[in-house]
Amino acid sequence: MSDFWSGYIIAIIVINIVGCFLLLHFTRKKKASADENETTGHVYDGIEEYDKPMPRWWLVMFYITIVFSIVYLILYPGLGKFQGVLGWSKISQYEEEMAKADEKYLPLFKKYSSMSIESLQQEPEALAMGQSIFANTCFGCHGADARGGVGFPDLTDNDWIYGGTPEDIIYSITEGRNGAMPAWGETLGEQKLSAVLHYVLSENEVERTHRKDLVEEGKEVYQTYCQVCHSNDLSGNQELGAPNLKDDIWLHGGSITMIKDTIRYGVNANMPKHKDILGKDKIHLVAAYVYSLSQDEESQDEQ
Repeated sequence: MSDFWSGYIIAIIVINIVGCFLLLHFTRKKKASADENETTGHVYDGIEEYDKPMPRWWLVMFYITIVFSIVYLILYPGLGKFQGVLGWSKISQYEEEMAKADEKYLPLFKKYSSMSIESLQQEPEALAMGQSIFANTCFGCHGADARGGVGFPDLTDNDWIYGGTPEDIIYSITEGRNGAMPAWGETLGEQKLSAVLHYVLSENEVERTHRKDLVEEGKEVYQTYCQVCHSNDLSGNQELGAPNLKDDIWLHGGSITMIKDTIRYGVNANMPKHKDILGKDKIHLVAAYVYSLSQDEESQDEQ
């Protein structure tokens, strides 16, 4: 904040406080009229407003609020760049609370950080801690149940864009991911765009309604523009973050319109890195929890 805006804010606050004090002061000095039933002339719904000074207890309460505001602004931030004599800030409070939490929980984090992700699957306490961290950090995108939504991957299935091994999951959380699907609308034109769409639908493992007359043309378009990322058999490429187009899991929506819009306009996806937010030990626990979700799904599939 510049000195100008700091001074501007201070001036506005001081003027308001002084103005409130003067208003109360002159109101206090107003004397009651000889006629106790004198009114101001304001009438609403049959109710007349009497012309009397405010009760003393009411004035005292207002004065207390003014004194409180002055004391608060001396102790805490509020007057422009002045930080208050206590030096409080939301950052310092956050760091203090985090230090207390680390003092309490770091021994547990350290205990589990030396164990492999696979072995942590047999540690209910570790998975519960990972779930708690996930719920506080990751729910905004992936949901509290980790099932994601349009544009945000479901972490409970076995469809992994960047790989589902413990190492892949840890890397994704630690370093983040940046994915981009270029827009092909202008390059392909409407005819080729529709053709490649129906070719992809025809190759899907789940039977999808498609135009058979466009499949061959769509295959040529796919091999020319799409296979370099999604592979020749549409199974994707985890090294590039190119999703599998053969299953019926669609990150950006699986309706014909939504798939077509994805090809036409492209998409940009970003998974922020969390190494500075969570740290290595917490990431280890979150990765163990996320890995457990897909293992549960795998177990259910086998049954």
